[in-house]
Amino acid sequence: MEEKQSFVKEMQSKHLITLSLGGVIGTGIFLSSGYLIQEAGAVGTIIAYLIGAFFVCLVMLCLGELTVHDPNTGAFHTYASKYIHPGVGFVVAWLYWLTWTVALGYQFITLAIFMGRWFPGVDQWIWCLIFALFILGLNIFNLKLFANSEFWMSFIKVIALAVILVLGLLATFGILKYQGASEAPMFKEFTKNGVFPNGFGAIALAILSANFAFSGAEIIGVAAGETKNPEKSVPKAIFQTLVILIVLFIGTIVVIGALLPQEKAGLDESPFVTILTNIGIPYIGDIMNFILIVTLLSAANSGLYAASRMLWSLSNQNTLPKSFSKLNKKGLPVYGLALTMLGGFLSLFSSIYAAETVYLVLTSISGLAVVGVWLGIGWSHYNFRKQYIKNGGLISDLKYKAPLYPVVPILVIILCLVSMVGIAIDPNQRLGLIIFIPFVILCFGYYQLVFKNKK
Repeated sequence: MEEKQSFVKEMQSKHLITLSLGGVIGTGIFLSSGYLIQEAGAVGTIIAYLIGAFFVCLVMLCLGELTVHDPNTGAFHTYASKYIHPGVGFVVAWLYWLTWTVALGYQFITLAIFMGRWFPGVDQWIWCLIFALFILGLNIFNLKLFANSEFWMSFIKVIALAVILVLGLLATFGILKYQGASEAPMFKEFTKNGVFPNGFGAIALAILSANFAFSGAEIIGVAAGETKNPEKSVPKAIFQTLVILIVLFIGTIVVIGALLPQEKAGLDESPFVTILTNIGIPYIGDIMNFILIVTLLSAANSGLYAASRMLWSLSNQNTLPKSFSKLNKKGLPVYGLALTMLGGFLSLFSSIYAAETVYLVLTSISGLAVVGVWLGIGWSHYNFRKQYIKNGGLISDLKYKAPLYPVVPILVIILCLVSMVGIAIDPNQRLGLIIFIPFVILCFGYYQLVFKNKK
């Protein structure tokens, strides 16, 4: 069954943008951004996010060329299999599936916790089941329902961040009154404790976190196979997604750094709740609770979509049973959706009953998966362009060309390797790398032993 005859191409550029934003904008920017400022200072965190933005721009340039040339639901799994090695593609696909599937378990239990603010008498497992069925329903009925639901949930997140950014800037410049400030705060907090209060080591760790903050943007590549006119839609979506993310992420970090003293920008409370409370916004606790629920639903929605397509792609390459490449009448991989949702519940159960063993291993692998996936994208692009020219292809015939080849893919590869070195140095993340590397080796070895000689 050919993919182009099977998948329904109903997505538009706006859906690609919001799908990508849905994967990237998670609870981290709302809850954890203050912690980075506490550790690295406002200036250091802004630098970290600028580097993270530069990194993801490079990755998306590589992915853009690959995707426009070959819009494929398998995306980086297919590209890594074609242009690096089928075993590498196998590893990339399972890493990507695992990262979203493990996240589902966390998202469901966190949603239940947030709902407990309004319905303290309802058991958490009931909320987990309700939200799981809701997300599965959005994904399993038809593509248009999924795409439109993700559009509106991501729209709410973007508007929330934009409103916070505007109100924060108005307070920073003294246009809005800010509790505890007798004059316009401006940017005095940026250097109150020194430009880099905890040294360059803290900035290096912040850079690693900022890199991960942009993970999810690559979902655009997965969705290209179900998109109308990907030659135009994909480049447009990549550009607009990156602009929105960079403005909102760096803008909100500037606002937090300007309005919150470094010592108060921790994990005890969302920095946005503190800022908006000081501006005088009523019911901010309930408003933020609603935004966080929408944020988690959006991330779960886009994650289930992306993970199910990885299973379809693995089956399409005969490394999973053929049932996973079967689509229903509406062109949806129902078996992949069902297995991913089951994996999400297993992740949830392991977080409760095996937090220090199974769940630790799962989170360690999935937490670093984005580095492996981005490395695969850069490496695939480097090899693709070489093979394309070797086979007589003309650069002028490429409908989307990443600039400065081979500098861009080489930089992606180098930055991924540097990130792994940084993770190895950081004692808080080292265990994850120690678990991650053997998993990758075992996964590749399994492919070589079981599938290498299969057609």
